Amino acid sequence: MTARVSFDFTGTTALITGGTSGIGHAIATLFRDAGAHVSITGTKPTAAEYDTNLSGMAYHQLQITDPDAVDALALRFTELDVLVNNAGANFPGGLDESKPDGFEASVAVNLTGPYRLTVGLRRALKASTAPGGASVVNLASMSALRAVPLVPGYGAAKAGVICVTRNLAVKWAPMGIRVNAVAPGAIDTPMTAPMHLAQELVDAELTHIPLRRFGSVGDIAPTVAFLCTEQSGYTTGAVFVVDGASDCV
Repeated sequence: MTARVSFDFTGTTALITGGTSGIGHAIATLFRDAGAHVSITGTKPTAAEYDTNLSGMAYHQLQITDPDAVDALALRFTELDVLVNNAGANFPGGLDESKPDGFEASVAVNLTGPYRLTVGLRRALKASTAPGGASVVNLASMSALRAVPLVPGYGAAKAGVICVTRNLAVKWAPMGIRVNAVAPGAIDTPMTAPMHLAQELVDAELTHIPLRRFGSVGDIAPTVAFLCTEQSGYTTGAVFVVDGASDCV
């Protein structure tokens, strides 16, 4: 028995930030395998410096907190069908997010930089002829919707991502650009890997998850992909929660 959704993105141009690992890599791989022309970003100089399979993807080095680099990347695209703002991090540079410098750094990585890139790509997105319109999908987080005291900057930034999603969805609707967000819960990725070094942190997290497991990147990528199809053409300004029902407890 199978119960799977397949996607066809033949001819679609997609940019996925942070597409070299974790959720971003799963999304980029799904789009690539479904026929899209995929561009990804990462922080290393070349794609060859990553262990993951980045074949069939155009690679662009990008520091999302560098305004000049963000603007330069946006100018590379004259037409874009899909933008997935996935790049982000907690404890940027190892800073403590409860202190002002760490808080500010986290907001820059997770909110200010992605917003600048999105606005910089408005003309390219508007030029899309994709059925259902161009699609922007922002990766939010359940830390935007409930307290996670370890990462207050990350949570505040992701709450801002949800606010930006809803505002741009309204503002850009007349241009045929849809803007949605996906809010993952606890997902097994390199960013959450340090939690597994302390069982008490894992146990505390699992108490909030009725499904009693961390999610996988394969739980997130198809949700993002669906939001970029013509079948979701009447969906904009939405926040899709994928968290094992942690928001219910």
